[in-house]
Amino acid sequence: MKYHRFIILSFVFIIVSCNGTTKKSTTATEKSTEKKNVQVPVFEADSAYKFIAQQINFGPRVPGTAAHRNCSDWLSSKMGSYADKVLVQDFRARVYNQTAFDGKNIIASFNPQAKKRILLSSHWDSRPYGDHDPDPANHRKPIDGANDGASGVGVLIELARLFKLHPIDASIGIDIVLFDLEDYGPPTDERTESNDSFWALGSQYWAANPHTPYYQAQFGILLDMVGAKNAVFPREYFSMQYASWVVDKVWRTAYDLGYDEVFVNNPGSPIDDDHIPINEVAKIPTIDIVHLDRNSTNQTFYEHWHTTNDNLAQIDPITLGIVGNVLVHVIYSE
Repeated sequence: MKYHRFIILSFVFIIVSCNGTTKKSTTATEKSTEKKNVQVPVFEADSAYKFIAQQINFGPRVPGTAAHRNCSDWLSSKMGSYADKVLVQDFRARVYNQTAFDGKNIIASFNPQAKKRILLSSHWDSRPYGDHDPDPANHRKPIDGANDGASGVGVLIELARLFKLHPIDASIGIDIVLFDLEDYGPPTDERTESNDSFWALGSQYWAANPHTPYYQAQFGILLDMVGAKNAVFPREYFSMQYASWVVDKVWRTAYDLGYDEVFVNNPGSPIDDDHIPINEVAKIPTIDIVHLDRNSTNQTFYEHWHTTNDNLAQIDPITLGIVGNVLVHVIYSE
């Protein structure tokens, strides 16, 4: 997860009152939606947490390392045990210092024959530099990326497990894309405006070369930093510009579930993330669920963003459960 663009913004939002709302447990028995007579499976936060821990166990998932290769193999195998079809999209890209790396976008599809599709995504690589660490000695050390990368992937693997156990309607297809080479942008002390395009390389490649010719989806949801304690998800700026109706759908679901103190009805900063090429190149209306904190000392991002403290100790199953529960309700209500 990279940075936010510094531009002048103008927001107009309708604030929905949240008086008297309470969070609902994600460990309750299966609930049915009001709109359709369908059963919504329970999102198991502890299972998502274990999937995050497994990624961390490989070590920092930096392209060109054994940890990166081993995690790629595990992700492909794990998603293959749940999905109808799994494809590893190999690509080669140069990072900011002109070093070339082999990247792997991992794509898991459910109901591949369905024309109506939903795109879910996150990035699975981790940052090679702890360049925002309070200790300058860590600025060139790779990080675990527990929240920044692994948390979104853990949620998506758990969703894949649920799709296997509780098949979605055959008329709806789901594609889960795990992007590689998202976080190999230049370290802070080498960053210039001319090298800002070296972030999100996997999603840039996929958006220009989708796994299925002429691929389209009704909408997309990107997850980034969705596992920290007391996380807050405002309405990210570019998500509102490109896909406000998708933001409304997701945030309304969160409100109905009593999670409006987490999915807050406030404007968020403009974030350069994987949803940008998906919107601009693939033309799929896609939003970014991303933890932003105006009180953070780390450029409004999650406090441990791009530091060596972004480890498993920062992950909270409660947050994972909230995000996962919102997503299962959105998807199974389609």
